[in-house]
Amino acid sequence: MDESGRGARVFAEEALLGLIGPFWQVVIGAVVLVVLVLSVGRLARRGRSRMTTALLVTAAVIAGFAVIGVLLEG
Repeated sequence: MDESGRGARVFAEEALLGLIGPFWQVVIGAVVLVVLVLSVGRLARRGRSRMTTALLVTAAVIAGFAVIGVLLEG
């Protein structure tokens, strides 16, 4: 049977996307990291009370995501 037909092209496209996918994840992760570092630097310059509030809000968000994850897992 000839494997150079339509099905072979689909496999080639999936292989190409499989190679590109991790690269884009790295790019998105790098952009998020840069924005995070810049925002934390700006927040630190604003003073101690704003940093405390930001840390409390961040902790609440993390706890919320954890609870949602546990509830949706079961």
